[in-house]
Amino acid sequence: MSTSKYIKLLVIIAAVAALDIYVLSPGLLGITIGGTALSTAIGVTLLLASALVIIYGSYALLFKQPVVLPVKEIATHEEYVESLAAYKRIKVLEEDVDVSLEQLDRIRKKKDTLLNVLDQRFDASELSYKKFASVTYEVEKLFYLNIRSMLSRLQLFDETEFKRVMTQKPATFSRELIQAKVDVYNDYLSYIKSSIGTNEEILLKLDKLLLEISRLDSFEPGDIENMPCIQEIDSLIKQTKFYKQ
Repeated sequence: MSTSKYIKLLVIIAAVAALDIYVLSPGLLGITIGGTALSTAIGVTLLLASALVIIYGSYALLFKQPVVLPVKEIATHEEYVESLAAYKRIKVLEEDVDVSLEQLDRIRKKKDTLLNVLDQRFDASELSYKKFASVTYEVEKLFYLNIRSMLSRLQLFDETEFKRVMTQKPATFSRELIQAKVDVYNDYLSYIKSSIGTNEEILLKLDKLLLEISRLDSFEPGDIENMPCIQEIDSLIKQTKFYKQ
């Protein structure tokens, strides 16, 4: 369970408790349970409402399953994070999802760092700036395309069926059939790990690009195409040129 959810729940409880103490404190608003009929009714209603808020908050934060957006509707960084985080509840995927969420945080920071460095070293109208910025955005696009592909597979992953397949005994079905089912789910898991590996490679190439930019004192726009990191990035982009979601 995410620590942030517990923190949010504690904030809700603290806010409700503070409100109850303020309203029901003698000498403040004059509302007390056991006083006049109206005062008692207001006090009891407040306590009941407070209990309902805490109960609903607990359910919404700790037990309610998050709504997963259709992959095609995901557009922002935050939506990618939210959609991916929903799969942390699947035990076998939890570690991989954590790694991918960390990568999402890193890609945003690296892109911002690269663009800041470009702003410091070039004018936005220069060809060098445009080339480096274009490469940065293309790599970012490739990264998120990879995340979309992961999410498409994750939406098809049935945790209940996975557990059933992994614990089935030969007495139920033939060994060949059981192995075929196991292979299907192993393919799911292998694809997720492969996608994470590809995104880690993308992050590494951005690190190399940043390092090479920082090392160069001056260069012509034509030299950019010959930079090793640019060639590696171009190769990676071309590998997925005809990729479709």
